[in-house]
Amino acid sequence: MLTKELEQKLMNTAIEYRKRSYSPYSGYQVGAALLSADGEIFGGCNIESASFSPTNCAERTALFKAVSEGKKEFTAIAVVGGRANGELEFCTPCGVCRQALVEFCDPKTFVVYLGTGTEDYKGYLLEELLPFSFTPKNVL
Repeated sequence: MLTKELEQKLMNTAIEYRKRSYSPYSGYQVGAALLSADGEIFGGCNIESASFSPTNCAERTALFKAVSEGKKEFTAIAVVGGRANGELEFCTPCGVCRQALVEFCDPKTFVVYLGTGTEDYKGYLLEELLPFSFTPKNVL
């Protein structure tokens, strides 16, 4: 687990990135903050498309952004979500995001923080959210 200060910084970053959400169809705004193994934070928001399948979740936006910047090892992610102009609510990563995360993150040590603010959150190991995951070890 991380220090309380770093956990809160991740939550704050996720909250800020939620404000950048482009979600005109669902009206559900999600923000994420991904922590690389070397301490850099990458934020992401959900980005919807009228045809839906090209829509990208906040978690994958942060992950793909980090990987495109050369990062491939990660420690934790914070995720927040809620209706536009509404209160934050607990929001878990979808199955596709969980699978994308397990590609780069050790499910036994990578922590997923879910919450509604810097004082109301809980951390879960990725393996708790994606048991029996299919990882690169399965194909290498």
